[in-house]
Amino acid sequence: MPLIDPARSLLLVIDVQVRLMPTIAEGDGVVANAGRLLAAAQLLDVPVLVTEQNAGGLGPTVPALAPEPGTAFAKMSFGATRTPGFLERLPADRDLVVSGCEAHVCVLQTVLGLRESGRRVAVVADAVGSRRIENREAALARMAAHGAEIVTTEMVVFEWLGTARHGRFRDVVRLIK
Repeated sequence: MPLIDPARSLLLVIDVQVRLMPTIAEGDGVVANAGRLLAAAQLLDVPVLVTEQNAGGLGPTVPALAPEPGTAFAKMSFGATRTPGFLERLPADRDLVVSGCEAHVCVLQTVLGLRESGRRVAVVADAVGSRRIENREAALARMAAHGAEIVTTEMVVFEWLGTARHGRFRDVVRLIK
């Protein structure tokens, strides 16, 4: 994947839900980095799609990342690509920048499905989490082996900006400092 271009990106936030996050190792960092990505996406006009796994059981998306009411993509399948209508919600010309939980379950299965459908994917390592660190690390390695780029929040943000002369540079940089 070349540089992550905001004009060709879509931020996908997978299952960062209120009843799940207290069990996630380093969950506060996952939410904080996903929040930075979400704020940068909003400042730079990058579209966002949020999924919720079994919202009746796991609750809604955490308030810090909550989408507009009624806009989260509801799913019961671990891999979102197995849910009818999901791929149709993703513009074909967009690369996916992925954050969320759990790295070794819903994120992994969604990313593998996206790769199988021919999509380019960048997984934001510091914005994905699992209950156990070793599951997160194994998932990142497996996703990389299947062609996903493994990146960090700052990589994405600075690639979206492209230059210190960008009109939103100061606003976006404040998100990371």
